[in-house]
Amino acid sequence: MADLPAHASPKITPQSSSSTDRHDDLADDRSQGSGITTGEQTPALPDSILSPAFTPPATPGGTLHLTANPTHLLHESQAASIRHSGQHKKGPKLLEQLPQVECIVRARIPTTNGAEMFLHLYHNDIDNKEHLAIVFGSNIRSRSLDRVRPGETEMDRMIRGAYVGKLHPGRTSSWYDEEKNSESARAARMEPPLVRIHSECYTGETAWSARCDCGEQLDEAARLMSFPVENLAADAPPETQSLRSRSAGGVIIYLRQEGRGIGLGEKLKAYNLQDLGSDTVEANLLLRHPADARSYGLATAMLMDLGCGADVNPEGIRLLTNNPDKVRAIEGPNREVLVKERVPMIPLAWRTGGERGIKSSEIEGYLRTK
Repeated sequence: MADLPAHASPKITPQSSSSTDRHDDLADDRSQGSGITTGEQTPALPDSILSPAFTPPATPGGTLHLTANPTHLLHESQAASIRHSGQHKKGPKLLEQLPQVECIVRARIPTTNGAEMFLHLYHNDIDNKEHLAIVFGSNIRSRSLDRVRPGETEMDRMIRGAYVGKLHPGRTSSWYDEEKNSESARAARMEPPLVRIHSECYTGETAWSARCDCGEQLDEAARLMSFPVENLAADAPPETQSLRSRSAGGVIIYLRQEGRGIGLGEKLKAYNLQDLGSDTVEANLLLRHPADARSYGLATAMLMDLGCGADVNPEGIRLLTNNPDKVRAIEGPNREVLVKERVPMIPLAWRTGGERGIKSSEIEGYLRTK
């Protein structure tokens, strides 16, 4: 080899990648006939051009298994093989034991459409994220929030949201509200509540992204839970026209599981891979993440705290989802929550023939993968 000046790039020699170092999930898929053979090898890349193998702490149940060596990337053909074989479509993992949750505070939120909801903030014993419950209707209450805490005053209880009825100037008791219409509250609790499990999506909810329909689904869930049936849009499908009149309010469990559980930074990397030709699943696999790292044990525990568990609510809930796998995941390891009915969420563009809803050529590919 001829002598080169000091600034020349060094020669890089490809190295073999041992099949035992591949992603644990892929090893499982290979054993199940995913089409990946042990003879396939991925050339190693220099560490200097690779992002570090970092994944934000996962929500309980979504443990991510990363390779020790960040140079062992999946080849695109391997990701495609897994996608086409269907092995990546594993159901949500069920926890052996539900996490402990506690509602720290709730507050009344008047919304831009005229309805009111109560925003509940939760802490848990698994992660340090602030998961939320968006509750429509005053008849759905948190047991951990209402629990009396040692040494607290009536003002303390009202400040953290542990009160009955509505707050108003001059109120002194958290337990009794002379303005509360208890009769209408009892009547509203005749039917199972409508429930939506929603994972955080900054790009779809805040940044107007047309790569997904997360923002639209969040808005639609809130609309169905907050409006009386006579105010529902005429384009709503027949199965949702009577939801509000039959429901005892509604709950949106808002989990901090950005990017299917991999975090916003990794999600943005996945977007770049999608622009290079990968779909959502392939992009996650190429970044050494599971196809879907989300879990729903926290949602089950929060629903139980809100009185939607089978121990106090044998009528069950109506789950607003297009994913049948979510039904079993939300019910919990011991059927702590009963799902009486799965209510589909049809994209607005499909219901209106493209006249309304997200207009993007990229959304169709996302919905097919989803």
